[in-house]
Amino acid sequence: MGRDLGPTPIKQESEARGDYRAEQQPGIQEEESEEEPKLKYERLSNGVTEILQKDAASCMTVHDKFLSLGTHYGKVYLLDVQGNITQKFDVSHVKINQISLDESGEHMGVCSEDGKVQVFGLYTGEEFHETFDCPIKIIAVHPQFVRSSCKQFVTGGKKLLLFERSWMSRWKSSVLHEGEGNIRSVKWRGHLIAWANNMGVKIFDITSKQRITNVPRDDISLRPDMYPCSLCWKDNMTLIIGWGTSIKICSVKERHASEMRDLPNRYVEIVSQFETEFYISGLAPLCDQLVVLSYVKEVSEKTEREYCARPRLDIIQPLPEMCEEISSDALTVRGFQENECRDYHLEYSEGESLFYIVSPRDVVVAKERDQDDHIDWLLEKKKYEEALMAAEISQKNIKRHKILDIGLAYINHLVEKGEYDIAARKCQKILGKNAALWEYEVYKFKEIRQLKAISPYLPRGDPVLKPVIYEMILHEFLESDYEGFATLIREWPGDLYNNSVIVQAVRDHLKKDSQNRTLLKTLAELYTYDTNYGNALEIYLTLRHKDVFQLIHKHNLFSSIKDKIVLLMDFDSEKAVDMLLDNEDKISIKKVVDELEDRPELQHLYLHKLFKRDHHKGQRYHEKQISLYAEYDRPNLLPFLRESTHCPLEKALEICQQRNFVEETVYLLSRMGNSRSALKMIMEELHDVDKAIEFAKEQDDGELWEDLILYSIDKPPFITGLLNNIGTHVDPILLIHRIKEGMEIPNLRDSLVKILQDYNLQILLREGCKKILVADSLSLLKKMQRTQMKGVLVDEENICESCLSPILPSDAAKPFSMVVFHCRHMFHKECLPVPSMNSPAQFCNICSAKNRGPGSAILEMKK
Repeated sequence: MGRDLGPTPIKQESEARGDYRAEQQPGIQEEESEEEPKLKYERLSNGVTEILQKDAASCMTVHDKFLSLGTHYGKVYLLDVQGNITQKFDVSHVKINQISLDESGEHMGVCSEDGKVQVFGLYTGEEFHETFDCPIKIIAVHPQFVRSSCKQFVTGGKKLLLFERSWMSRWKSSVLHEGEGNIRSVKWRGHLIAWANNMGVKIFDITSKQRITNVPRDDISLRPDMYPCSLCWKDNMTLIIGWGTSIKICSVKERHASEMRDLPNRYVEIVSQFETEFYISGLAPLCDQLVVLSYVKEVSEKTEREYCARPRLDIIQPLPEMCEEISSDALTVRGFQENECRDYHLEYSEGESLFYIVSPRDVVVAKERDQDDHIDWLLEKKKYEEALMAAEISQKNIKRHKILDIGLAYINHLVEKGEYDIAARKCQKILGKNAALWEYEVYKFKEIRQLKAISPYLPRGDPVLKPVIYEMILHEFLESDYEGFATLIREWPGDLYNNSVIVQAVRDHLKKDSQNRTLLKTLAELYTYDTNYGNALEIYLTLRHKDVFQLIHKHNLFSSIKDKIVLLMDFDSEKAVDMLLDNEDKISIKKVVDELEDRPELQHLYLHKLFKRDHHKGQRYHEKQISLYAEYDRPNLLPFLRESTHCPLEKALEICQQRNFVEETVYLLSRMGNSRSALKMIMEELHDVDKAIEFAKEQDDGELWEDLILYSIDKPPFITGLLNNIGTHVDPILLIHRIKEGMEIPNLRDSLVKILQDYNLQILLREGCKKILVADSLSLLKKMQRTQMKGVLVDEENICESCLSPILPSDAAKPFSMVVFHCRHMFHKECLPVPSMNSPAQFCNICSAKNRGPGSAILEMKK
């Protein structure tokens, strides 16, 4: 279905140029389409409007620089591209049939219904006038008419005449074709002239003076004067023919030399042929597509009579045997109800892809839509996001639109739809660093009570808005959403707003709900931003909040917690103790112990961890710790007693005996040298023979073993335990001889077997050790022998250790005598003391003096 379009898709432009839809036929409705149009339209106004109010357009020719319009009253007007009149020619008193321009735009050919033909230079004095005895329907000047060798033009009435200027500046004519009715259309491109008569379309090659083709008319039932042929050259070798409802695309090709014979050197091949829905009034190329102006007739549903509908301008994609419609627009031109197919013309400017729809009372310009037009259409369809994206991609090419304006329109559209969160999120990208626009949008969101929606996206650094903006949003949250308020306080830097104002607002709300943890925590954060750390710390401790320790460390608040140590310990004793011990240079051990005096269980935790870190730092409190361990942590009492070197043993023994701590008492008695009492306590209180044996082993005292045996001699289970364990420390015979006859001892046989096995094991161990000792001694003796048997290198660098002169004489022929010891010290024989009769062996004086053991002479050299 086609699209009904006015001059422009932009309302403001329509108002500026007049209402292009004003003369629509009643009953025909505008059709809305989601498909974007390919072309935009505007009426050619200014001078054209004045001309067509008194006259009617009959033909038009387009040049890149200007337009040329012919009228029914025989006038020819030169116009600029805005439609302003630049020049006027009174050619005739009747209809101008055709105007032709060369490529340079310097020469014009005009023919009229009364048979007049004029070819003249627009900027020179050269001119050709001729009047024929029949109407001249067409004229075409050579495209290169400006060149002296190309002074040619053709005219067409009943004959197609070629006019050429001779060397004497005279014009001579020759007939190119006649006999097939009036010639009503001609197009000259390069060296090829195409024309149409009642029978079909011919092409003439001006260089070879040959007609190279004849394309017959398809529908001969149509009157050629009412439905004329439309010709259009796409390029120098491609002709497009539109006649009736048929379109043919013809390609002019070079004939191979072997095929020529008497044939023209060129031929035409129809590469595409298809039918259209309506009658063709004009053709123009658009890249590889076609622009087709169609005359439309429709039948009224009420009267069943045929009437002239609005003409259509279609863009089609030609295929070999069909076409594909790209776009179709119905045009409301003035007086379209009275127009016939022959009244419409389509002219185009190749340089700018401008298409001129010419009718007797109207001239409409169609042009390809640019990026601004594309954005206009997207905005009209409320596709703001696509419009914004298109503007960003083509921001260097758009002229009428600004990215910011499109973005603001997009935000307003989202707000109107109620999509507040999306609108707020788009503000980040669209508003960027424009603080004024940010503030304007915030107030707009305030008016619709949607400040919460925009709060997550407000800029927090670059730019920074006025403090009142942030305060306004915080107050909004404070009234309805404490959690959201707390989140903003946590995320926003404290310097964005007036902290004291917000603190006061929070206090006012706490008067209504004093135990609200969210508000209290937020107030503590606000105090922190305001460096009021004391108040913040107090709130954190009241709330038992985990951030209290981080706050103390971060802001070095140790002076503020000296009187809050108990609160910290109650909150998290482990973290509190670690913090206090890590910073004992800021809070002394004495201060902490004194503060915890009324909370001995907390005092114990602190001193216990202090002791674990360093056994000596808290030595002054070790006596106190005995009672604390006994009261709150007995499992760690014995390890404390073992590891402490500053603990008063008498005090510890007194406390342990009072509490009947047997193990601790045993350890203390042992440490104080009263091993016999300790052993007795183990036997009498613990009744643990294994522990008693272990204790006796640790002390390694014969008297203790004697006491243990005496205590165990009348207790068979103890005797069994002794027999199983004392074999390696005490001779088992001493115990066995003391066992009374007849006493039943559990597992005696097994115990005796174990004693014998232990004895055999000891014997085997001794023999094994003896073998190893003998083998090692022999190995070392052999090694010593090998070492002593080795030779010793003596050279000029060695010296006598006594006289410090070289050991070898300078004259090797002289006899000499020297002594080398195993320790590698060397002496001249005469430098060694003479051995005495009591000690005939010689020793190295140096090694003997250093107590390194005697070295005997290993070599005596004489020569």
